[in-house]
Amino acid sequence: MLDFEAGWWRQRGSKEDAITAEFGVSPVRYYQLLNECLDDPDAVAYAPQVVSRLRRIRGR
Repeated sequence: MLDFEAGWWRQRGSKEDAITAEFGVSPVRYYQLLNECLDDPDAVAYAPQVVSRLRRIRGR
């Protein structure tokens, strides 16, 4: 998910379509899972810049 968030904009079409194709879940479920991921210390260790950016967005 973090890799996807780092580069989804390179894919053609909408982000929602890419989420469904890549993960096989609805966009709503994807964002629920992504939100949980942002609080995982392993996620921070794996992709600190992506997690930091997404946490800022979440905080708005």
